[in-house]
Amino acid sequence: MSNIKKIVVPFDFSEASLNALEYVANFVGSDRPIAILALYVGVMPTSKAEEDELKKDFAKVLESFNVRLKVEPDFQTATGDLISTILKVEEESNADLIMMGTMGDKITDEAITNTSRLVLDANCPVISIPYGCSIKEPKDIALVMGGEKIDDKEVLTTLLDIARTFDSKVHVLTIYKESVYAEESIVDSTENLLEYYLEHFYVEHTFNKNEDVEEGILDYINEKNIDMLAILPRNHTEKSSPSEGRLTKLLTLHSEIPVLALD
Repeated sequence: MSNIKKIVVPFDFSEASLNALEYVANFVGSDRPIAILALYVGVMPTSKAEEDELKKDFAKVLESFNVRLKVEPDFQTATGDLISTILKVEEESNADLIMMGTMGDKITDEAITNTSRLVLDANCPVISIPYGCSIKEPKDIALVMGGEKIDDKEVLTTLLDIARTFDSKVHVLTIYKESVYAEESIVDSTENLLEYYLEHFYVEHTFNKNEDVEEGILDYINEKNIDMLAILPRNHTEKSSPSEGRLTKLLTLHSEIPVLALD
């Protein structure tokens, strides 16, 4: 039985949000009793007539996916700042996960999209879904780990839930810049934890050297045909300072597969 009961999906009829909604519909499938809350956030309040029209258009979009969902999705409108409104609705609705589409930015490293902002600000798991990604089940998932220890073991709950749902293989990847021994000595201490909390879905831990960590991750994704990337945006450590989120931002901008930010 899945621990994921409700998913918030920001939706504004853009290409990125249409692609994300189709991915979410297939992710939920016809057998899982997972509620989808599609959230339309506008700058100006919508009238009753406008909201009714948006709901009709939303229903047509869902119908075009040819996926018969077990729980009928809910469409809501809200007014305000996009990120803070999404996070407020997620908290008030007791949602377990946010799944949001993104166009990304393959050209510059300085851009920051609404989705990358959301991932950095959220205190719940978020899956960013890049426009154009394949609509398929995540059968191979790569969890990126550095030299940090996972003090909050519950952070792996969503990853395990997804692995159980799709019978996925979880590959753990560590990219090191200098000495692999320093990385191994720290990560070795988490091996038992990974095996215990990820059960039999945990299949391997790979150490690759690359001065550019993002490049090393993206190369690994292509080499292993990974379907979903899992990352720990704030390292989830009690004894070290939170990361600045640069790698998280870059991956949500540049990844061509969905990125699960565990929080």
